[in-house]
Amino acid sequence: MIDFFLKAGKIKILVVVGCLIAIIAITDWAVGNTFSLGVLYILPMMLGALVLGRTETGALALFCAFLRSRFDTPSTELEAILRFVFASVSYFACGLFVAALVRNRRFVAEHLRLMREHVTRIEKEQELRREAEEQLRVLVASSPAGILTLDASGSVLAANDAANHLFSIPEDTTLVGRAILDYLPVLSDALQLENAREGFRTAAQCQGRRANGDIFLAHTWFSSYSAPEGTRLAAIVVDSSEEMRDREEQNLRLLHKSNRITAAAVSHELRTLCGAISVVSSHLKQLSLEGGHSLDQDEDFQRLANLVKGLEKLANLELHARSSEAGDLEEVPLQRVLDDLRIVIESEWQGIDGAVRWRLPEKLPLVLADSNGLRRAFLNLAQNSHRAVQQGSVRELDIAVSVEERKALIRFQDSGPGIDSPERLFQPFHHAADGTGLGLYVSRAVLRSYGGELRFEPQAGGSCFVIELQVI
Repeated sequence: MIDFFLKAGKIKILVVVGCLIAIIAITDWAVGNTFSLGVLYILPMMLGALVLGRTETGALALFCAFLRSRFDTPSTELEAILRFVFASVSYFACGLFVAALVRNRRFVAEHLRLMREHVTRIEKEQELRREAEEQLRVLVASSPAGILTLDASGSVLAANDAANHLFSIPEDTTLVGRAILDYLPVLSDALQLENAREGFRTAAQCQGRRANGDIFLAHTWFSSYSAPEGTRLAAIVVDSSEEMRDREEQNLRLLHKSNRITAAAVSHELRTLCGAISVVSSHLKQLSLEGGHSLDQDEDFQRLANLVKGLEKLANLELHARSSEAGDLEEVPLQRVLDDLRIVIESEWQGIDGAVRWRLPEKLPLVLADSNGLRRAFLNLAQNSHRAVQQGSVRELDIAVSVEERKALIRFQDSGPGIDSPERLFQPFHHAADGTGLGLYVSRAVLRSYGGELRFEPQAGGSCFVIELQVI
């Protein structure tokens, strides 16, 4: 009933209150002084208290008490005053009681609404939690990486199928309950650290052992956390053995290729020396003939000639413009190689308070190259610039890319002191080089092997090297 009146609105309720007061007053007047109908004023007081404040309710109580006194039964003046006071207090108390009921009802309704919202929120959170737990369970179960949970003693509390497969656990058994020390000692050692209880996160590469005794290279990510039962450790383990084999085989192939190019450089120098010795020998032979003495029968001279011919055969390895390993060439995304270079060199330049500025177009082309050889050539130029700017106050390297006439031009320009003898840059084994003197020579040879080029561009300050590559 209260809700019905509250929904009607304040104005409508006040209109009804006014009508009731008027009806009661007229009826009380019509009845006369036989008996009083003042008790009926409680009804409009109760309705008015639904929408009125305390001051307004008090004013309404005084008004009703005044109307009651006007049409009340005859009495003395003192009795009339007491009846007015008691009526006013009664009406006002009745209004306050109704107002308190309305306020409590609203409070209960608001509390119930908040409770319903809270329950709805809890139910939604529980649903989201169940959904997250289900997704996490599916993720763990379907993950190709082994996922483990260990207790403080190093015993496996939980392990997914990938972990059982990784450690070659028999199909009818599981890793749960076994000591991780027998499989990954690094995890057992991590639980013994002093800060294990406080929690830590790290990664490690180590040797792992399978149940059948095989050893593999394990890459692990693990973290510790606290639980009511004690310290716990969660770990993700993957087998990196195949990656290591591929990396070592690739390094071996690169070593062979570098050795071949280095040998070609040495052979080139030997061939130059042999040519000079041959010229001197021919000159000596001519002089001997002019002097009437032939060296053709001289055994020492013949041994020298044979030695020179042998060295020429040994030095016959020629560094051609294109490599015999042309099958290794591929379409290389230039963006990918430069991104790899950025990952490698950015931290080195930040370590010397330097900066690498990349001036690249929005879209980089595909180039004909060997990705590893190209990456090494880029890295060699970047490291040369890194050494060159060490002593300067400005340590910057600009790497810019442009495309001109089906050629991709990659410029490496640094803020170093520059090059004193540019004409000797690409000569192998020259004494002014920091290392063996083969870096630039080999890099240019590698680039030329698939139609590229490396050249030096004179600049007013610093040094600038340009790599040319064929755009596909």
